[in-house]
Amino acid sequence: MLLRTERLTKSFGALTAVNDVTLAVEAGTLHSVIGPNGAGKTTLFNLLTGQLPPTAGRILFDGRDITGTPPQKIAHLGIARSFQRTNVFPALSVLDNVWVAAFARGSWRGLAWRRADRYPELSERARVALAEVGLQDKAVHRAREISHGEQRQLELAIALAATPRLLLLDEPAAGLSPEEARRMVALIRGLKGRYTIVLIEHKMDIIMAISDRISVMHFGSLIAEGPPAEIQRNADVRRAYLGGIAVE
Repeated sequence: MLLRTERLTKSFGALTAVNDVTLAVEAGTLHSVIGPNGAGKTTLFNLLTGQLPPTAGRILFDGRDITGTPPQKIAHLGIARSFQRTNVFPALSVLDNVWVAAFARGSWRGLAWRRADRYPELSERARVALAEVGLQDKAVHRAREISHGEQRQLELAIALAATPRLLLLDEPAAGLSPEEARRMVALIRGLKGRYTIVLIEHKMDIIMAISDRISVMHFGSLIAEGPPAEIQRNADVRRAYLGGIAVE
């Protein structure tokens, strides 16, 4: 098991955003986390990446207890994340955005004394990541000059440049047109099996098409878990997530 949480809890005063969640993610799988707005999904990601300390419980990564580890150390362990909202450097080129991520993941020294072109291995890693998401032809464009859909692809390249063992994707299709969403799904499908992926997504057609396993959160608690076909039939999921309407 690559990732496991044990009774993970996060409270903000009287509000418990994540409540006693035990979750197991197998290496090489695509594991989706779904639930209505406010279910605690993004808070769960914030706990996994060290951006929030848990109130209780543990987080284990490849058998190692990483509970309370700060975000920069989490990244060096091989956990990378994309965000709900586009999070790139708009004034930098597409290539430089990815280069910075590759540099940050390494144990490099002397940045103040060496030019970027003196790190050819990082430039190559950045170009490979761009090719993986189909942005190799946009490398010299500034990030603000490319479309929103391409910026979402760029975020994915930034995550890949960190050579992650675990990839956390928070609504990668948010705000995309149908065609852009199809392109994003194809990209994620192409990464499936090569990376362990935990996906938060509201578009149920995407979830059902690409997930190996689905966990359902409601009011901070895990209420169901299983393969897509089982989740489709689950009455608790229909009531909590879709108001009684079957998941299709």
